[in-house]
Amino acid sequence: MTNEGVGMDDDRVLYGCMGLGGSWEPGPYGPGDIDAAEAAVEAALDSGITAFDHADIYRHGKSEAVFGEVLARTPGLRDRITLQTKCGIRLGDEDRPGLYDLRGETITRRVEESLTRLRTDVIDVLLLHRPDPLADVDSVAAALTSLHRQGLVRRFGVSNMGAAQIAHLQARLELPLVANQLEMSLHHRDWVEAGVLLNTPAATADGFPFGTLEHCRDHGIRLQAWGALAQGRFTGRQQTPAERATAELLAELARRKGTTPETVLLWWLIRHPSRIAPVIGTARPDRIRACRDAAVREPDLTHEEWYELWVTARGVPLP
Repeated sequence: MTNEGVGMDDDRVLYGCMGLGGSWEPGPYGPGDIDAAEAAVEAALDSGITAFDHADIYRHGKSEAVFGEVLARTPGLRDRITLQTKCGIRLGDEDRPGLYDLRGETITRRVEESLTRLRTDVIDVLLLHRPDPLADVDSVAAALTSLHRQGLVRRFGVSNMGAAQIAHLQARLELPLVANQLEMSLHHRDWVEAGVLLNTPAATADGFPFGTLEHCRDHGIRLQAWGALAQGRFTGRQQTPAERATAELLAELARRKGTTPETVLLWWLIRHPSRIAPVIGTARPDRIRACRDAAVREPDLTHEEWYELWVTARGVPLP
């Protein structure tokens, strides 16, 4: 394969494939699971989304496997998309708890297994899924460098890591880290709250590593937001007064701007100067298509509208 991958820096929205592959129970997948994956992929492509995010643990590997089946059904598709996956988490079972594993040999083995399931000979972007406190960072760097030299992985990034952890790895790695995937949404707001809660009593309750956004911007590391649609809290299953008020505001803004509430919700992330790229994880084609304008249109939110959404979702004024 000679394709160098669609430019990830140009992708406003990524499609997260965690919902593909059937149940979370270990075992085989069926033809219906492949058909459902194909429908989701087609909806994403129809919506202008060409970057697809995986992890080796999603549905015990079935998410990657059904995606590989879709690639096999659709000649030429692989050359039109960016394929991203993650490794570093081992799911628990009856004999052992779940754990994190970033040993060099484990990274290499997991990448080889992902390549087989995805039916491709190269991964465009590999993310380290979560920090492993026992990881030997020199071993990690050696494994990533070897995977790159073998032509198995083009670029690397991290997930759920703070600025100091990223810098610690980058200091031992010649290849630049290109992405950091974090939970970020209008519901999960600690990433933005951390910057305004300094010097307030509420700061102690915010565990987000301050300076991470700034570090990523300064070093050209693209922020990706998992959980970007907030699990439907503002677009269908509101529970709290703040969520109901935010849903009403999203609907009104969507009406005025000729789009969908889902798009406005994603625009709130994209509008941030860090150029956050939302990862949408729904497997429903209709909901994927509801995000189309976020992928193809510039975010149409004023300074005041952005803040109105934030304060409404907070449910209390800014400090």
